[in-house]
Amino acid sequence: MQRSGRAIDYQDIPRPIAAMADEYPAGHATPWHSHRRSQLFYGSTGVARVITEDGAWVAPPLRAIWVPGGIEHQVACRGPVSFRTLYIEPDASSRLPTACRVMEVSDLLRSLIIESVSVPLTYDTLGRDGCMMQLLLHEIELAPIGQLHIRMPQSRALRVMCEAILKDPSISASIDDWAKKTGMSRRTLTRRFRIETGISIATWITQARLIEAMSRIAEGASITSVAFEVGYESSSAFGAMFRRTFGTSPTRF
Repeated sequence: MQRSGRAIDYQDIPRPIAAMADEYPAGHATPWHSHRRSQLFYGSTGVARVITEDGAWVAPPLRAIWVPGGIEHQVACRGPVSFRTLYIEPDASSRLPTACRVMEVSDLLRSLIIESVSVPLTYDTLGRDGCMMQLLLHEIELAPIGQLHIRMPQSRALRVMCEAILKDPSISASIDDWAKKTGMSRRTLTRRFRIETGISIATWITQARLIEAMSRIAEGASITSVAFEVGYESSSAFGAMFRRTFGTSPTRF
């Protein structure tokens, strides 16, 4: 059985895991869609972002994004992305995640993902390839959760606001400006935003800026240029917020 570059061809292969390799150009974005099988997106190069109705997940190198089967999503690429995508039967394991998440990718998990695209699609479940795929499942179950996720509000006005911020995290609009744009009072805006996202507007904007910053750093941009591009007045202020949030400096990331 030959591999293709079409996701639909991997949904009914009679094995728990089907692995696909594909290359996407910078700026590529898929239409909204879903799959019967769950997916693990891993980009060996580039930065990928998965967007759902509930949030946005970002995976620079050494991270992967898990999307359970049936969830509508869109995939966008920052820079050229060399994808390795695993399509996994929902009942392959009872310990697989039931919600979208970013996963930290260990050296072992990375090697297994890359090797999986060399395994025959109808691999011998009792042989070496079957054992490798079972180990791959176990490593996915144990993978630490990454922090590159931001929750999206559900109401249209707030979602439009957040999409504008994600598009340009350096935007300097104040809460009063956003209140005027959304047609709400400042108090109503801040209250509804916290109800829908669980955090304040200021915290959400900080998360959006840091996620965009990590994407740009992973693409090779300098720390100083990234700091200004995402709205910080100095690289030191950016570095301090980065360390507070992720526990490491931007240069070590």
